[in-house]
Amino acid sequence: MNAIPTIPAKLIDGYQRSFNYLRLSVTEACNFRCNYCLPEGYCPEKKERPLNLVEISNLVETFARLGTRKIRITGGEPTLRKDIAEIIACCKSTPGIETVAMTSNGYRLTKILPQLVDAGLDKLNLSADSLQPETFKLITGHDKLAEVLRSVDMALELGVSAVKLNAVLLKKHNQFELDQYLEFVRDRPVSLRLIELMRTGDNTEFYQEQHLSGQGIQQQLLQNGWALAHKPIDAGPALEYQHPDYAGKLGLIMPYSNNFCADCNRLRVSSEGNFHLCLFNEANADLRPNLQAGMTDELEQQLLSVVATKWSGHQLHQGNSGTTQHLAMLGG
Repeated sequence: MNAIPTIPAKLIDGYQRSFNYLRLSVTEACNFRCNYCLPEGYCPEKKERPLNLVEISNLVETFARLGTRKIRITGGEPTLRKDIAEIIACCKSTPGIETVAMTSNGYRLTKILPQLVDAGLDKLNLSADSLQPETFKLITGHDKLAEVLRSVDMALELGVSAVKLNAVLLKKHNQFELDQYLEFVRDRPVSLRLIELMRTGDNTEFYQEQHLSGQGIQQQLLQNGWALAHKPIDAGPALEYQHPDYAGKLGLIMPYSNNFCADCNRLRVSSEGNFHLCLFNEANADLRPNLQAGMTDELEQQLLSVVATKWSGHQLHQGNSGTTQHLAMLGG
């Protein structure tokens, strides 16, 4: 089989950052009630009209023509889509797309993961905001930690090329679990990423009570022989650290750190076709009319012109989270 020629990224903003990574939400619905995201559960204000398979195909094809090489399927919870395997296969079969990843809460993943891998899933992110079952249930509203961890091991057994386990840092829930997280990656080739809680439109009080900086953990890692690992060109914002005594890695995502946005390489599309240049921004364009009409040339020009207007960084330091009311809107 002949290799697909590499197409340079054409989506370039005014700061000369190029974008080869698309985060595509396929639903806002979620079956968890995480206290930092959807503490009351998913309560839609209107009936969701997520992009259908034809619209997704038009979208992915156009992004690929513009140099996108990696697509991450997000939600909400993407496995709530009955056609999630077809969505993954559609992305993977698009010429130019090299990597298809997915972020899931793992609630029902063990039942369908083999099907998703067969469809072309390359990488998988799961979440465990605590490795203590009772604390996990307190945070998420579900006693599903065992299922999530089984999904991690199943993904490794099925040959998924990169398996990551995410945990949001919460001062009152998991700030003393670092040793347990490190032990988890001692013999597993898994990247465990600790993510600073981000302020959104509806969590101001919770943020003030629970926000925990990752800088102290960063210093602790460096003092104990962990070293910064090489960052692939299509990687996200995590700083990953490795240690010769551990099979896995420990990553930190610190959106309030200096220059966090300097090497941004990702764009976002919501489940209903709204184009977001940043997680913490207004919707910058409605792509759906061109998607529905199959007008991919017009869509291409729309994307090029909008990307040129991207900000240099988010405005979280000023307390501005844009239209992001909760992280399930765009999958974080």
